[in-house]
Order: sequence, then C-alpha cells, then structure tokens
Amino acid sequence: MNEAMSRHDAYTNSEVIALDLQHVFHSWSAQGNLAPLAIAGGRGCVVWDYEGKEYLDFSSQLVNVNIGHQHPKVIEAIKQQADQLATVAPTHANLARGQAAQRILRKAGDMYGGVFFTSGGADANENAMRLARLCTGRDKVLTTYRSYHGNTGSAIAATGDWRRLPNEYARGHVHFFGPFPYRSEFWSDSPAQESTRALQHLERVIQGEGPSRIAAIMLEPVPGTAGIIVPPPGYLAGVRELCTRHGIVLIADEVMCGFGRTGEWFAHQPHHMTPDLITFAKGVNSGYVPVGGVVISREIAQNFQSTVFPGGLTYSGHPLAAASIVAAIDAMESESIVENAHQIGADYLGPGLHALARQHEVIGDVRGAGVFWALELVSDRRTRAPMEAGFMSRLKSELLQRGLLGFVVENRVHVVPPCVVTPTEVQQGLRILDEALTALRP
Repeated sequence: MNEAMSRHDAYTNSEVIALDLQHVFHSWSAQGNLAPLAIAGGRGCVVWDYEGKEYLDFSSQLVNVNIGHQHPKVIEAIKQQADQLATVAPTHANLARGQAAQRILRKAGDMYGGVFFTSGGADANENAMRLARLCTGRDKVLTTYRSYHGNTGSAIAATGDWRRLPNEYARGHVHFFGPFPYRSEFWSDSPAQESTRALQHLERVIQGEGPSRIAAIMLEPVPGTAGIIVPPPGYLAGVRELCTRHGIVLIADEVMCGFGRTGEWFAHQPHHMTPDLITFAKGVNSGYVPVGGVVISREIAQNFQSTVFPGGLTYSGHPLAAASIVAAIDAMESESIVENAHQIGADYLGPGLHALARQHEVIGDVRGAGVFWALELVSDRRTRAPMEAGFMSRLKSELLQRGLLGFVVENRVHVVPPCVVTPTEVQQGLRILDEALTALRP
C-alpha cells in the first residue's frame, strides 16, 4: 500500500469523489443520489482509499477480480506487451491473441474450434446470439427471468430482471422460469422435483413458441446477479437434451461464473452439459483490461468456412487484453488458484456461512459453490418474506464501516471474494458479517 499511497497522498477522498460527481455519468443510477467510494489501490483481496483506509474486497468489484488485485504476473505481461505493441487491428495475426485463444480452448475442451474476442461480456452474448441465429436460420432466443446478460441491445432484452423493461428494443426474445428451489415457481418440495418440473415447463415453452423458430437457449449455468442460484442435479443436462432434440443452439453465459468463480474452470463442467457456445469475460483476466469473447464449437465454426461472419469489433483480441489473459490463465494454473477457490468454498466459506445462518434468523437461505455464495435475508423464515430495503441499506453501511466491501443486491448479500482469498481472510470477512448482522438485531 505504501508505494501506491505515495503517488496519491496529495489527494483526499472528498476531492476525488467531488471530481467524479462533477464529470462522470454513472451506470444504473439516478445521478443526484450518488455516494461513490473512493478507491486508490489494491493488492490481492484488499483495496484502500486515498486516505489509507483498507477494505477486504468481498465483492471482487463486479464479481470479476478472480485472480485478485494487481497480480504481479498479469501486470508485468501488460507492461511488456505495451512496450512491444500496444494495439493492432483484428485482421492481423498477433502472438498474444493466438496464445490467449489457445489457452481458453484448452480449458473449454476438444469440441471447440475457435474464439471470437469481444470487448466485454455483453457484446460476447450479442455475438453468441448472432452466431446461433445465423447458423440455424431461426430468430427466437429463450432466456430465464432470473438472469442478467449485459446492457447492449439484444443482451439487455435477453436479460430477465427489471433492467430489460425500459430497454426492450430488440426482437425475438422469450423468457421462462429456471429452477430455484428456495423460491420455487413449481411448488416443488425437493431439488429433484424442482429439476423435473422446471424442465417440463421449459419443454412446454419450447412447444408453445415453436421449436423450428427457436435459435438458441441462453442461460447462466449458475445465475449470478439474479441470486447465485446453483441448479439442481440433472437440470443443465436436461436442457442440453432438449436443445439437441429440437436443433436449438445452447449458449452458456459464463461471463460471471466462469474461470474459477465456482471452483471450476467453467461452471457448467460438473453438470454434464456441453454448450454449443460459451461466452466469457470478467474472470478470464480479472478485468485488468476490458475483454470478452465467445468459444465456438467446431460444428458452428464450420458454417463460416466459406460464408462471411457478419460481425467484428475494432478491439477484438486487443493485444494488451490478450497478454493479460495468457498471464492470468498461466498464473491460475501454476498457483492452483481454481483449486484454491474450490477448497475455500468447501472447507471454509460454505461451512462458515451456514454457521452464520444458524446464529442469525434473518438469513433464510445459504447457497453457492467455490467463491460464489449468496445469503438471502428474510424478515420471516417461515413465510420467506424478503428483507426490506432499509435494512439492506443499513447492513451495507455497517459492512463498510467495519472494512468489508460487500456486494449487496435486493435482499441478498453476495459473498464473492477473489479466488485467491485465504482462510484467514474468509474468517475476517465472516466475523465482520456476524458483527454487522448482530448490530442490526431488533
């Protein structure tokens, strides 16, 4: 922290915040109600402000800093690439770009034959839907109501939550309910029953919309922003079977849940579901440089051997981003970072959160995997009534005051530290959560 602070000690938090509020237009916000936190630097799982106060980052910013802040190998790779070649058009071949695609494909599996790079997760999903429509000749895309796929034209229309409503300008989008055992739409009384009934519901939607008109089903293997909803056994495999039977392209949106977040390289891999297209961003390089992409099956890629793919981006496979991907994946392999995320979830974070729920009646549900967990807060465990917004706002403030940067959304706390988090840091975070919840007891 000392080195970073030496570069910023002429500034106060209030000065930086005032500059921001005067000139920056913020996303998903009423501009007159903003109170941003000033962040000057970070290292590993810790960030600090311009006056030296430290925060344990249990948000991973926007659930993307999987490798932790300022990983030295990734920073050095970006510097070296900047010295060699800072930018190059996507029409040219570049070593960093080729190596990045090669490493991603090794993690995805042998059935995939190419990577189309984008600038982030939203345009990755845009281009995945475009690929599905082009290779099937169909139009409709099915997605769940509990989902978030990005804030560009088709990606926001594909999103299920409230943010799509003022942005529904794209055509051909149909929504359905995915499984959610805690708040079942299907009156299920077990995960197995939830899986069976959710698949039956999806099949009926497919029949009602016309299988021959559906280009793709796109889903997050573990929905993130919607609540970190781990699918019950058999569901993702069942979706795969439905897609295969009806000739529908299956898109796995791994933008948030991929690259170690669930303790696996890809969240779909333990569920016996092989997508036709995989979208990624965030954790592939922890957001050090903006990047995303689509992993394309060999079968779909073959459609464009003699037919032009009508899409492209100025920054597709940007060399700084590509170099950061190579360094990030190599570091995650050599330092067993994905394995660490798996072990942390199984041995420390999961058990610790369940223990917290036994101490606090306001925690109605605990769910997750790896370093991807949610606490669902309720005002009544019996009725499962969601906790009111005022309580959640006060909880967020209590966490910040105690030095924990949390991810609070609706009636949930998403517990999503970097994949490099240590057992000691987990215990620190759990202690702060306990203290904050205790302080808010009636």
